Amino acid sequence: MLFTPFIDEKGYLLIDGGLATELEKMGHDLHHKLWSAKILADNPDAIRDVHLSYLEVGVDCIVSSSYQASVRGFMELGLSRQEAKQLIIKSVSLATEARALYLEKHPKSPPLVAASVGPYGAFLADGSEYTGKYSVSTQELYDFHKERFQILSEAGADLLACETIPSFQEAMVLKQIFNEMEVDGWISFSCKNSQCIHDGTSIKECALLLEDCPYILATGVNCSPPEYVLEIVKTFKTYSTKVVLAYPNSGETYHAGNKSWSGNSDKEAFCEMAKVWRHAGAQIIGGCCRTSPDYIHAVGKELEKIDL
Repeated sequence: MLFTPFIDEKGYLLIDGGLATELEKMGHDLHHKLWSAKILADNPDAIRDVHLSYLEVGVDCIVSSSYQASVRGFMELGLSRQEAKQLIIKSVSLATEARALYLEKHPKSPPLVAASVGPYGAFLADGSEYTGKYSVSTQELYDFHKERFQILSEAGADLLACETIPSFQEAMVLKQIFNEMEVDGWISFSCKNSQCIHDGTSIKECALLLEDCPYILATGVNCSPPEYVLEIVKTFKTYSTKVVLAYPNSGETYHAGNKSWSGNSDKEAFCEMAKVWRHAGAQIIGGCCRTSPDYIHAVGKELEKIDL
């Protein structure tokens, strides 16, 4: 399994943190339907530099900027279908380029590159990625994701990372595509509390759904408040034999209506929670929105202290 060398060596795999957070720090305006995917066309070097910044602090896996990238989304901006596909492929090539640059200075076992597959609601950009209520058919979800899987699976990533999935219906579709295409990856859910994902489905049901798919190597939670993560990890460990992953937001609260954040971020508290998640059985750990290379570096240093 892809994760085995990292987990065998130190007991866990460290993934990166927020991409959009770092792009905004650079001065890029992401108030756009395509969010960070817009930078693929406008300033791709900035994305490669963010990937490199995470590799420099020791992550074992970087996740591509394709979360909100889709053929339909780019075509709505006036691009041709071929141009849209090339931009999606570019999201992976930027990550692999960053890895190559890193390995020139740090010869070691290559970190993994995961191609991000965001939920259908991210394409809609109407806040439904935080409810899972899309009002679309299963066939429409299948057609939307199958095309992205086909493009990303041939782009050179090591695996596909289906992230921030709020819908059980959508998870069923993704499982079907994983089985059909026989590609490796993970599915991580966004959760409205410690018991269920955003559409109200229990964490237990989500764990059981994915258990018999050999191509889904890991499952867990991302893009959710960190205080929910411990109970979610425990549930996945109880009902799933897969590797459990946890990469929540910084602790701040996102308001989908006006696309703003409120509350405070506490790096030290996040690091302490990350150690608890590791003790509970999570083996892929990192951060999502509003976390940074500094955050992830601190998490890695704390996880190094654990001897299970």
